[in-house]
Amino acid sequence: MERQSTYTATATIDEQGILTGWSEGAQRLLGHEASQVVGRPASALLAAEAGAARRTLAGRDRWNGTVPLRHRDGRRLEQGLLAHRRTSGTGATDWLVVTAVADRPQPPRGEPLEEWTFIQSPFPLAIFDTEQHLMRANRRLERALSLPEAAMRGLRLPHIAPGPASEEADRTMRQVLETGEAREVQTDLVPDLGRPTVLTPLKDGTGRVRAVCLAAHRRAPDTAAPQGTEGETGAHAGAVPDLARAAQDLAEATVPRLADFMAVDLLDSPRTPAGAADTGPVVLRRAALRALPEDEGRASGARVGDAIAYEPGSPPADCLASGNSVLYDALDPVVSAWAAVDPAAAWLRAYGTHALLLVPVLAEGSTLGVALFGRHRRPEPFGPEDLRLAEELTAQAATGLHSARRYSRARTTTMSLQRSLLPHTLPDQAALDIATRYLPAATRAGVGGDWFDVIPLSGARVALVVGDVVGHGIRASATMGRLRTAVRTLADVDLPADELLTHLDDLVLRLAADEGSADPAADTAGGIGTTCLYAVYDPVSCRCTLARAGHPPPAVVTPDGTVRFLDVPAGPPLGLGGLPFEAFETELPEGSLLALYTDGLLEARDHDIDEALDKLFSALGRPSPTLEAVCDRVLTELLSHRPDDDIALLVARTRALHADRVAAWELDSDPSVVARARKHTNAQLSAWGLEEAAFTTELMVSELVTNAIRYGRPPIQLRLIHQDSTLICEVYDSSGTTPHMRRARIFDEGGRGLLLVAQLAKRWGTRHDRVGKTVWAEQSLTGF
Repeated sequence: MERQSTYTATATIDEQGILTGWSEGAQRLLGHEASQVVGRPASALLAAEAGAARRTLAGRDRWNGTVPLRHRDGRRLEQGLLAHRRTSGTGATDWLVVTAVADRPQPPRGEPLEEWTFIQSPFPLAIFDTEQHLMRANRRLERALSLPEAAMRGLRLPHIAPGPASEEADRTMRQVLETGEAREVQTDLVPDLGRPTVLTPLKDGTGRVRAVCLAAHRRAPDTAAPQGTEGETGAHAGAVPDLARAAQDLAEATVPRLADFMAVDLLDSPRTPAGAADTGPVVLRRAALRALPEDEGRASGARVGDAIAYEPGSPPADCLASGNSVLYDALDPVVSAWAAVDPAAAWLRAYGTHALLLVPVLAEGSTLGVALFGRHRRPEPFGPEDLRLAEELTAQAATGLHSARRYSRARTTTMSLQRSLLPHTLPDQAALDIATRYLPAATRAGVGGDWFDVIPLSGARVALVVGDVVGHGIRASATMGRLRTAVRTLADVDLPADELLTHLDDLVLRLAADEGSADPAADTAGGIGTTCLYAVYDPVSCRCTLARAGHPPPAVVTPDGTVRFLDVPAGPPLGLGGLPFEAFETELPEGSLLALYTDGLLEARDHDIDEALDKLFSALGRPSPTLEAVCDRVLTELLSHRPDDDIALLVARTRALHADRVAAWELDSDPSVVARARKHTNAQLSAWGLEEAAFTTELMVSELVTNAIRYGRPPIQLRLIHQDSTLICEVYDSSGTTPHMRRARIFDEGGRGLLLVAQLAKRWGTRHDRVGKTVWAEQSLTGF
């Protein structure tokens, strides 16, 4: 079989219409490099009015069609696109836009009998080439996916139906191509396909694998007693925390067994049944839809995901208001009036429905929505036994729907808390270029307590923090917020890395004691077992000091391309108490890459730790134009699915403050050197072109040097650091006493120095070293 040569172009667009991702295939198609288009409106690439595109996508979760695009050289290209709306674990939505571009025409079809067999098969079938691009899709697959073959041709499964199931099938397909052996995938690619999905190698006369055939086994209708259905709709729906899956299970269990057509419409928020009648339309959203195979493709009104407004007095609105099931004949005036005016009832007219059954979806005293059943193929109307079966199956499904909604609400709450506690933006600093990623877990356990932080310190230094709180859910997120606040507070007083972890360890012990006394059964109270890595980088000396509490070691890539782990002593996890933490110091040349991460990155279920480490080193070691690309590559290389544990990733590239931006002088412990210090300062500011800041800076230098001479001990050192729009003055002495600002009385001869410094500087403080201290003051140069 001749393989069609194609390449895939992909782009991502946020809800504001701004391009956020641009693949090599997209560059090949339209000629624009990523740096030229990412961050710009996607409408700039259209050769048509942008408003039409926005109107077309409004309210949809997926769209396919032909769009006129503008090439970089001005050419107009009519290109078929497939667009999926995606929602991340944090609740953010964007659009994934994909297209397959053929380098050669589609190969000719086979013999007529083979062609008829493929097209008319009752099973969904597709053929993928050796690069896992779709070549053929039969009508059954087109209907199941609601996509024509032309829209899917040349795309891989994850682009056709994004999701973990497609990614798993895509990986299995690669194994089939490599081994030449058929494999099964037990997960559903889409709800309507069923399982298992069988992937079979297609071989030529020499035994060489030339393609892969995908065949999805549809669930056979069960015409036996309803006991067989109970396990399918009750146990399964109640176990899956997926609202759409639970609703679709009900549809699959009742068509064709009970009805010829079935839909599930759900309220956005549950409400009490038998309440006051609505004075306006009641709005629901279609969660599931199913018709007989021979009726698929016919107009049925609202589709899955569409919002539906039922007017007061319509059968669905009355069912919701009363909380009772209702049987109707299509000739009933109430049904006729509803079908004549409501677009959501188009299926009644399209199918020629003669019998209608409405059942409220009830769970734990709340109404979740309504299930609609229709008959048009079988002549008999719904009877009492049908009503009993419909109510039984709907009640079983309602348990799963309620569980899924509750899980989704809890996860959303936890995600909102987690998102609010993580940094929204990275602080301005000139010591490091930084990119970060946070991926929440995809398991039912919920979001964990992984976090990262970037904290500017005195002397142009920057602290990097990555931590992992044990457990999941709101407790873990709340504990993470407490620890992150504590780290920022301890960092603000310039504690060394090992001392900071010691104080954090004490805090975890106190939190555990408080929570343990309040709830003795609480697991991992207060975050005992939490891990943390704290690093401080100094751009003046290009040295980095690190300490870790049970956390994975950081990786570093030096400018020559060497990748290694830093040998930071492990230290115990936080909350054990009494065990020491050790600091590790190393030099990081300018341009070095430092990667901090949580252990979820290396614990993917489809590879062992050694393989994960190899992939991490490989991803970090390859050159990349931006740190954002480095983060994306690391996650792509190590993750083939949504992670089972949260992942925090922080990647930083070091900068250096060279000698022309730093000036230092050794001073005698004599009051006469204050004038000399002012002279040095004035000369240096003139050399930097900062004459307008000289007066303020000289005042601060005078006060800081005078304090060091009066209350400190030699040696004394004055240092000035010019960093972009900031000027830092530092005075070191070997005394360990901390200066305190106080308000001088009228007749006091001293006591006003630090008050003056505090009024002139943007911020000031004291940094203790192993021996001695440094009093520093930072001022902004933007006003000069």
